[in-house]
Amino acid sequence: MMPMPSGLFIAGTSHVGKSSLAARLGGSLGWTVISTDDLGRHPGRPWPEVKPQVAEFYTGLSPETAHWFLKVHHENMWPRLLQAIEWQETLEEPFIMEGAALRPDYLSTLDLARYRIVFLQAPDAVLRQRVEAASDYDHATAERKHLIDRFIERSILDNHALSAGFDALGVTATDADASTIDALAADITALLRQ
Repeated sequence: MMPMPSGLFIAGTSHVGKSSLAARLGGSLGWTVISTDDLGRHPGRPWPEVKPQVAEFYTGLSPETAHWFLKVHHENMWPRLLQAIEWQETLEEPFIMEGAALRPDYLSTLDLARYRIVFLQAPDAVLRQRVEAASDYDHATAERKHLIDRFIERSILDNHALSAGFDALGVTATDADASTIDALAADITALLRQ
C-alpha cells in the first residue's frame, strides 16, 4: 500500500477537463483545490468578450510564438506556484493543484515521491470540439473565429509539448476523452486510497 500523497497535480492544456476533475476530486476527497489560473494572469481567451490586448495577441503572433509566450508565462509563474505548494505543505493538509502552468520541467524539481501527477490529454479533434463549444464558435463572426482558431492551434501545440515532457518524466497520459469526469475521479480516488 502506497502512502497517501501530500498533493495531487492535474496538468494538461486548455479544455482537457482539469478544473472539472479537480473540483470533483476535491469534493470527494475533502482536499483543498488550487487553480494555477487564480495564481497568475495570462493573456486570456478570445471569448466571450474579446479584450483588445487579447485580439492583438492572437492576431499578431503565430501559434508557435503564442505558445512560446505561454511557456514563458508559466516559467514566470513557477516561483508563485512553488510558494503555494510549500504553504500547503506547512498546513499538513493534502491538496490538489490544477492548471496548464504545471509543466513537467517544473514538477520534476519536486520530491515526486510525495505527490501524484495526473496528466490529462485529449486528441486534437476533441480539443478543437471542446473549445468551439465553449466559445460558441458556430455563432462567432469571422474575425472572432480567426482568434479562436489561433487559440486552438496554440492549445494543440501545448498539448503535444506537454505530452512529450510528461512522457520523458515517466508520467502516463490519461485520455480525457476516454471516460467521464465522474469515472476518472473514481479511478483516481481508488488509486490514491490503495
